[in-house]
Amino acid sequence: MSLKDKKIAFALTGSFYAYKNVIKKIDELKKQKTKIIPIMSFNSYTLDIKIENRLEYIQKIEKICEQKIIHTIEMAKNLKDIDLIIIAPCTANTISKLACNVIDTPVLTAAMEALRYQKPLVLAPVCINGLGESAENIGKLLNRKNYYFVPFRQDNPITKPRSISFDPQYIIKTIKYALNNEQISPILL
Repeated sequence: MSLKDKKIAFALTGSFYAYKNVIKKIDELKKQKTKIIPIMSFNSYTLDIKIENRLEYIQKIEKICEQKIIHTIEMAKNLKDIDLIIIAPCTANTISKLACNVIDTPVLTAAMEALRYQKPLVLAPVCINGLGESAENIGKLLNRKNYYFVPFRQDNPITKPRSISFDPQYIIKTIKYALNNEQISPILL
């Protein structure tokens, strides 16, 4: 399936260590002639504490996408004409809020807008407790219509046995599957 001319909202939440790989995938999508609408959570966009490379990441994303990042709830309310939204990285906090239908950030507002119009929502989880407390919320979302997961694996089974992280090499493939209303498998690598 070609992604040419597809309109994809690409939302980023915390887990800055994953941004480097995510930005590469945004660039790959853009090279496939995909229109990318960048969205960031409040904390990712305006966090007051110093996060190494945060401003550099914002500038790179805006340059690749050729537009400013959506970073307010008001800006995120008008996304009905997108084909798909992906949240990568998707933190345990965001997964929990999605599972409980809490809409209090630009990313969650955009996600709910997409779901309202029956658009696929792709999640790329990064959770320190993904195989612990967050597993229940992941399970809830796996059973909901229009939710799709980028395959993930244990982050470090020895020192962080419950931690999971998505595999960035599956982002584009998962997007293609989701556009056909299919979940790529296996989900747990």
